[in-house]
Amino acid sequence: MEQATSVKTEQAFQLADRVNRISVSPTMAVLQEAERYKAQGVDVADFGPGEPDFPTPEHIKRGAIKALEENRTKYTATPGIAPLRQAICDWHAKQLGSSYQPAECIVTVGGKHAIFNVVCSLINAGDEVVIPAPYWVSYPDIVKYAGGKPVFIPTRADDGFVLRAADLEKAITPRTRIVIINSPSNPTGAVIPPDEFAKLLEVCRRHGVWLLSDECYSHFVYGDARPFSVASLPDAKSGIIIAGSFSKTFAMTGWRLGYVLGPPQLIGAITKLQSQSTSNATSIVQYAALEALRGPMDSVSAMLAEYARRRERILAGLRAIPGITCNAPLGAFYVFPNISAHLNADMPSDTVAAKQLLEREYVAVVPGEAFGAPGYLRISYATSIDRIDEGLRRLNHFFGSAK
Repeated sequence: MEQATSVKTEQAFQLADRVNRISVSPTMAVLQEAERYKAQGVDVADFGPGEPDFPTPEHIKRGAIKALEENRTKYTATPGIAPLRQAICDWHAKQLGSSYQPAECIVTVGGKHAIFNVVCSLINAGDEVVIPAPYWVSYPDIVKYAGGKPVFIPTRADDGFVLRAADLEKAITPRTRIVIINSPSNPTGAVIPPDEFAKLLEVCRRHGVWLLSDECYSHFVYGDARPFSVASLPDAKSGIIIAGSFSKTFAMTGWRLGYVLGPPQLIGAITKLQSQSTSNATSIVQYAALEALRGPMDSVSAMLAEYARRRERILAGLRAIPGITCNAPLGAFYVFPNISAHLNADMPSDTVAAKQLLEREYVAVVPGEAFGAPGYLRISYATSIDRIDEGLRRLNHFFGSAK
């Protein structure tokens, strides 16, 4: 009897279209490359990370420890524990003047997760999402993942990178579903004035378009400015979605906790989506977040004061380098210098400049092209004055020799 011949076939490896539409976050790529140099013992002046260099406040850490000791390590409800959802609504009302209820709140695994869930819950194939440029690197890819089309509105450095209602009006089409606004802005530090925010909301309402406000940096504004939320405007809950995060305000980046505030129908849709993906945010982190919201805000004012000091130092240093111009950020903790005057045949783009900076001077920055702004660099000053001074020395050497 003839023995059957076994045939081994190699399965073709094919990724889903939704994954092929997106790319790895450029900021994460810079972080990984900087870490590679650090692992080799290189002294890197790291201006890449978009996170506070301050420790999480002690009362928040104690909240997590207490939750562990009390064995609060089980599943929670998908939208988050009831006390935390109430505390988010109460804190947002006290700090930012809104009026949300727990049914209008869901806890997410970070602010990025909040935005991802909103977009995936509202966008169908071909729907348009309007995004002002420069923009946070993840917005376009999140929209593409959901099958939507990012539509970019350029903003101008000489206008403070502020999105204007007149420009938004021109960009909206019958396919527009969402406008994403990030104020204070990553990467520019731009802050939209409340009166302009009101005009932007009016445009969105007139066209039946959602305004998704990313408030990740809400409490880091300079001078006499106060934290502001578009949800504080009269009758503002109509047509508005708020994405918030504990990461920056409470120096909790690695804890991964955020939230969405919006209409109950949207919260229900996100709950359904989240129930089939992450389920609840980490239980002990939720209890730590309770302590963050109920406890003192001293750490926020201390961080802001130090950021203001660093901001002045890095602005002065950058403006002293010939050929570099830089707006003063009104919020967040980034500067966004224009290096276009230094681009040439040997350094044709900001991406090449960022690569050469890391290779030659061991300075880590993120190229402006990643944010839809060729000719710029994003520099985080969420690092010590000493490291800022050292980084400025290297930047001055690099651009002084890059003729």
